[in-house]
Amino acid sequence: MRCKNKGCARDIDADSVYCKWCGARQVREKKTKDAAPAARQLPSGAWTCRVRVGGRDVSVTRPTKAEAQAEAMAVKHGLKAPDTPEVNLTLGEAIDRYIEMKADILSPSTVAGYKRIRKNAFAALMGQKLSVLSHERVQRAVNAMAGSSSPKSVRNAYGLLSAAVGEFAPDLSLHVTLPQKIRTEIVLPSEDDIKAIAAAVAGKWVELPVLLAMCLGLRMSEIRGLTHDCVNGSVLHVKQALVDEGAKAPKTYTSDRYLTVPTHILALINAIPREQEYLCPQSRRAIYYAFTTACEKAGIKHYRFHDLRHVNASVMLKLGVPDKYAMERMGHATNNMLKTVYQHTMPAERAKVDADVNKYFASIWQQNDNGNLKNNGI
Repeated sequence: MRCKNKGCARDIDADSVYCKWCGARQVREKKTKDAAPAARQLPSGAWTCRVRVGGRDVSVTRPTKAEAQAEAMAVKHGLKAPDTPEVNLTLGEAIDRYIEMKADILSPSTVAGYKRIRKNAFAALMGQKLSVLSHERVQRAVNAMAGSSSPKSVRNAYGLLSAAVGEFAPDLSLHVTLPQKIRTEIVLPSEDDIKAIAAAVAGKWVELPVLLAMCLGLRMSEIRGLTHDCVNGSVLHVKQALVDEGAKAPKTYTSDRYLTVPTHILALINAIPREQEYLCPQSRRAIYYAFTTACEKAGIKHYRFHDLRHVNASVMLKLGVPDKYAMERMGHATNNMLKTVYQHTMPAERAKVDADVNKYFASIWQQNDNGNLKNNGI
């Protein structure tokens, strides 16, 4: 046959793909269409694809759409072994995979909490396959855990179990009765207790974290996450939290906030060496222990460190601070605040709120007989 290139048109072998004279291609190569399989997003945020392998449908689930499609193509062409069918997963394996899928979008402390649940809760169920898991078995496990753990712990553990089952065995319907929540009574220190606490921590390293919680309403993790660059003049920017697993973003986006710092607290901050990375580098346990020890020495009722944050809220209530400003100072997030409150906070009114709250705590220090607490105002 002749070359199909008119500029050549020389004789070539009949089965030639390319002309030996000009190199022109003689036969169009067939294009194989091998498009990526369709991906579907699951309620957890992960993506799943289904491909046909060996006469059966195989599901591939990964954190992102691109990863799911790439893995599915690799399985389809025999480059990777397919995942274990979901119904053949044990509950423990399902929870492990669920934690892995969510690890990139959850806070380090949440992931660590999930891993603790995986290790310690529902041990009798972890080795059972999802295909044999039943409502009755799960209920028995919940009942057993409720005998030795708080309702909150049981609910948290079941929440993880339910999420993993819903992800990998959505047809399994669990209708489990959980223990009733126990309403924790919030005990607020009296004004005399506040004075006693302030006097007990005066001059000690724990004074700064205690006053940050009590006067500004900061959470423990927010206090531990403060660095020198969070302070600009008399303004404190709460922009990160430090937990046992490392630094993370604040609890909610409204937790990223600015507060006016009383001069007494500002003096404590300015006394900290600049080369010290965190203003309060002590561990969570160390701060809590120092606080409880101070309470005991002051001869007052034991309070949780978090109760100091409630003190700040109660002071704002006493001063008649509007809820929207109180929520902003505390870093609380609600649907109402997202829609209306946070957007309509007036800077001038916020400044007045800061001044009123700081003035209240200034009076506490001035009234205290302990000379270490006297100051010239806020």
